[in-house]
Amino acid sequence: MATTKTQNQKAWWLVLPVVLLVAFNAVIPLMAVVNYSVQETFGNNEFFFEGVRWFEQVMTSSRFREALQRQMLFTAIVLAIEIPLGVAIALAMPRKGIGVSICLVLMAMPLLIPYNVVGAMWNIFALPDIGLMGWSLNRIGLEFNYTRQPVAAWITLVAMDVWHWTSLVVLLTFAGLSAIPDAYYQAARIDGASRWAIFRHIQLPKLKHVLLIAVLLRFMDSFMIYTEAVVLTGGGPGNATTVLSIDLVKIALGQFDLGPAAAMSLIYFLIILLLSWLFYTVMTKDDEA
Repeated sequence: MATTKTQNQKAWWLVLPVVLLVAFNAVIPLMAVVNYSVQETFGNNEFFFEGVRWFEQVMTSSRFREALQRQMLFTAIVLAIEIPLGVAIALAMPRKGIGVSICLVLMAMPLLIPYNVVGAMWNIFALPDIGLMGWSLNRIGLEFNYTRQPVAAWITLVAMDVWHWTSLVVLLTFAGLSAIPDAYYQAARIDGASRWAIFRHIQLPKLKHVLLIAVLLRFMDSFMIYTEAVVLTGGGPGNATTVLSIDLVKIALGQFDLGPAAAMSLIYFLIILLLSWLFYTVMTKDDEA
């Protein structure tokens, strides 16, 4: 005799507060941005429909393309440094004893510092006259002034991001390494495998999904960097470090062009969404086969 199983729907009441919170913090502001992106206002609460004019203006703007190029260059540089460096540090960390706790605490410390404090710290640290980094580089004969030299500003910005966020890659990688059973290492030792062979054939395949998370998190964070960069360089010198987020704030708050700023923010969001999807698709392609 067939029996029908009744489902308890009361659990949805527990989810409802979260749904309402997400709607308030994400959906409603997003709809406001969409509304501004297709309208023009001259004050007095008067709006005029503009269609896709602002989107066309942003997409054909050399200012937007240059900011996007700077943003993609910055993201590519920090990913190329932080992912391999984070994996290397995690591999060098001890697996047992009190050294594990010490290393984990040291790695977690940069992640606990607020973004604006990180920018202020490196702002002082890299000053050519009184900053330890800037003063030391000038002392050994290297002319370094990130407030005037675009290359120095880029070096400082990248160094700050690497110092702040490599720890995240380290912690994720260390967690992935800790989850690998000892049986794999025992079999490798019996076969006489080298450290490189162990990394290539055991550790790296097991870290694939962990590294996917690390790459996606660091890509999205670096592509949306704002607070640290604006405190450190303010987008300067000139526009040398004016990435998309800084340029967007300048348009929205500095120039108070709400229509173009809203259109740019939506394009910004779609670029991040598309590139994140491409990263995920490429890195999980073998799993679907």
